[in-house]
Amino acid sequence: MQNDFLHSARFRELEKRHRVLTKELAALGWLTDGSVTPNHPGCWRWTRKVRARTVQVSLSAAQAELFKSAIANHRRLEAILREIRAISQEVLLNSAESVRQKSTAKTS
Repeated sequence: MQNDFLHSARFRELEKRHRVLTKELAALGWLTDGSVTPNHPGCWRWTRKVRARTVQVSLSAAQAELFKSAIANHRRLEAILREIRAISQEVLLNSAESVRQKSTAKTS
């Protein structure tokens, strides 16, 4: 019976991991996408896509460090979201009775 899943060790493991991930989300800090690359000595460039166009902004070294951190946070956010989605899908699929699928194999 699928409702047994809600009382299983696997469900408790998934629920615990979900709680850890949501706490990590709350602690991420500033976020932005794109990349930071050196432009010329002492100057940096932040590059990102805006409405299918590449946009570049010149940054100071101090700004570049802040943006690098925010970009790393954004990448971690995306990884966390992928994992939360996978956990959610497993729990949702196993938490209620599913539709019985008819076999599509033909017998001769």
